[in-house]
Amino acid sequence: MALQSLPLRDTEQAYGRVSRLLHWSIAALMLWQFLGMGLRLLLGRQPVVSFFVGWHQPVGTVLFVLIALRLAWALANRGNRPDHGRGLGGLAARLGHLALYLVMAAVPVAALLRAYGGERAFAPFGFQIFPAQVPPIGWMVGLGDALHGEMAWLLLLLILGHVVMVGVHESMWRDGTLARMAGRRRAGL
Repeated sequence: MALQSLPLRDTEQAYGRVSRLLHWSIAALMLWQFLGMGLRLLLGRQPVVSFFVGWHQPVGTVLFVLIALRLAWALANRGNRPDHGRGLGGLAARLGHLALYLVMAAVPVAALLRAYGGERAFAPFGFQIFPAQVPPIGWMVGLGDALHGEMAWLLLLLILGHVVMVGVHESMWRDGTLARMAGRRRAGL
């Protein structure tokens, strides 16, 4: 199915253009974020790491907006989306996607909580969203610090599980799952 013939909204056979755009944009930006944080863990303070880390807050802000849009769009399309199937496999797919959505939303919320309570102004792209808190709001900073990074690594594990399951669908079950979100639909779907 060519992109031009895809509807904007999701259907029972495939995800529409908006869902695909949100999915792949979020995936690319998360890859950027995880690459930067992984480099920071491996290399410490290096110029290449500083480049990625310097963009962490602005990219995270864009991710927060895209994730909020994706959640709203998923709710608006919940009756039209491709079915995850019946039985234990379908339940596992629904629960896996629910976990992905919940953690995907919680990671930037924890960062925003920390930013709101912090002693530095929150100004991604140079526009102040939150002023500096003097003194900082300790419980917000503490909770944000405790949750943001840990949940981000949990999100990475969920994403890896998601990718592995796409591979299982494509290589073992050959049910066209990947085609519903990325590319042409197979005949018969």
